[in-house]
Amino acid sequence: MRIFLTGASGFVGSFFLRNLLSTGRHEVTVLLRTPKTAWRIQELIPDVQVIQGNISHLNDVETQVKDFQPQAFVHLAWNGVLGTDRNALMQWRNVSPTLELVEMASRIGTEHFIALGSHAEYGLCQNKINETTQTRPTTLYGTSKLASCILSERLCQAFNIRFAWIRLFSSYGPMDNPAWMIPYVTRLLLEGGKPSLTKAEQVWDYIYVEDVASAILAVLETSNATGLFNLGSGKAVALRLIIEKIRERINSNLPLGFGDLPYRSDQVMHLEADITRLTNVTGWLPNVTLDTGLRKTIDWYAQA
Repeated sequence: MRIFLTGASGFVGSFFLRNLLSTGRHEVTVLLRTPKTAWRIQELIPDVQVIQGNISHLNDVETQVKDFQPQAFVHLAWNGVLGTDRNALMQWRNVSPTLELVEMASRIGTEHFIALGSHAEYGLCQNKINETTQTRPTTLYGTSKLASCILSERLCQAFNIRFAWIRLFSSYGPMDNPAWMIPYVTRLLLEGGKPSLTKAEQVWDYIYVEDVASAILAVLETSNATGLFNLGSGKAVALRLIIEKIRERINSNLPLGFGDLPYRSDQVMHLEADITRLTNVTGWLPNVTLDTGLRKTIDWYAQA
């Protein structure tokens, strides 16, 4: 299959691109703003066609995309994914490029549109979440993701394009942004420091990034995979336990600052994905255990 991919230089995108190429079944064109700084995928760039451009200026690259004649668009790009950006006013500016991509796909004759959503679309749910759970986003990030989902689905229906929207829960692994909890704790403990933490009573669903990549690929390659899919490990684990596992692997004598930070006013205490629909439709199941994923993550940061 010929695939046009956005967000290839990001955390999830880099692992998805690596997985995609490893199959030997697909030709890939990626959209990159600055290929030379795409550090996560430098070794992969010779194996793909690169279109240099910006997701916000799609008119500038449409001719090149059309020349490639992709059968599928996989849209993983999004500006403002960090926690500090969740209520940034620029979030809504991600909606228009998503819809413009669908329109471009229709003009080119593309058959499949796969995009990455977020559990933030559901808002303050405190239990296991399936695709019928009511969406009540509390951030501009979640609201913009949800708006993109609803509008792009309607456009795909109008253009007769297969649509799949994958709502990702919490992912982790090597090369992640250092601001997130697992890399923050890992890096600080490797330096012998003391991480500042909440009481860490939250129970969350964490999925290793290689499993995220294989799930997206499974949706892409399953022709009847349409609509919404929750993507997580399917199991919630106490954050305190995850943090203690990290410390145990690095140095069990290091201190942990549980309770140093207050909970956010909109703190989600139980975040867990029901992945039944994803498994039933595609046959996909997560393959990497929490212990294995943490070991791989810690080992990568130790050598970085």
